[in-house]
Amino acid sequence: MALSPLTLKKLKRFRAIKRGYYAFVLLLVLILGSLGAELLVSNRALIVRYQGNWYFPTYGDIIPGKVFGLEYEYETDYRQLARRFTQEKSDNWVLLPPVPYNPYENDLRKDSLPPEPPSFQRRHFLGTDTSGRDVLARLVYGFRIAIWFSIALLASTYVVGISIGCAMGYYGGWFDILLQRIIEIWSTVPFLYVVIIISSIVVPNFWWLIGIMVIFGWMGMTWTIRTVTYKEKARDYVLAAKALGASDLRIIFRHILPNTVSLIVTYIPFSISGGIVALTSLDYLGFGLPPPTPSWGELLQQAWANFSAWWLGFSVIIAMVVTLVAVTFVGEAVREAFDPKMHTVYE
Repeated sequence: MALSPLTLKKLKRFRAIKRGYYAFVLLLVLILGSLGAELLVSNRALIVRYQGNWYFPTYGDIIPGKVFGLEYEYETDYRQLARRFTQEKSDNWVLLPPVPYNPYENDLRKDSLPPEPPSFQRRHFLGTDTSGRDVLARLVYGFRIAIWFSIALLASTYVVGISIGCAMGYYGGWFDILLQRIIEIWSTVPFLYVVIIISSIVVPNFWWLIGIMVIFGWMGMTWTIRTVTYKEKARDYVLAAKALGASDLRIIFRHILPNTVSLIVTYIPFSISGGIVALTSLDYLGFGLPPPTPSWGELLQQAWANFSAWWLGFSVIIAMVVTLVAVTFVGEAVREAFDPKMHTVYE
């Protein structure tokens, strides 16, 4: 489907805003990298060549150590296998990811206690946490969880908020007044207390948290879309559609909503940023995803409890600052590029 000249003009303007454009490229690289995190951060080998045979363990089934001549039936320790092949000086070899640890693995040594500082020799590039887990691995997988959590939260919140907001603005009357009173009452319920109560009853998981946050997070978008819909329904094109016999659903989804896309798009980056901060905050307080799920908030909590382990706080703070600043830059560029006032022609 070809894009309209106005949309192409907006995209061209977005690309001309260098700060936002390069921030968007950085975010895109980070998201794509997180999707293939197992190729960069994992304790499974990328490729193993053994006795003329090729193995690709990263996305395959568990390969027991006995397959490679080791004396156990559980999953192969590929770091140990790589050291063994090196000592044997044979044609067998192992290609490991740049960070050969997974985010749940405890790498403990007999002569020291975690957390341990960064070590290039042991390939703990950002050190280990208080349980001996690789910090870089926790950061990468924590980013993947946080970004997809925020995107899923964004989609769920927008579906609910936009649907209710359109209905309020379009139908108005007693329906609008009733929902306004419901929103005013519901918005006074303390979100954190509800999360604490639910956490004391069940262990919240990914979808539980999204459900809870959607229940409390749809109201902001609802107010915005209600106002826009209320204004748009009085325009001539809506009156013309009604005169032609178009149904309410057709008018809302085919006429009103397309004219509010620019407003909705400008909110998306800031909503993603808010989702990341919300999940990190809940994990920091202990009411977020259950351990040992990789989490930036959990790393922040460890950093607060261990000031001497400077690499913990430094790593997660830098990661959060880079991510949130990039999202903010993208949001500012999108808001400027899609601003209707920049593309309006007055007759």
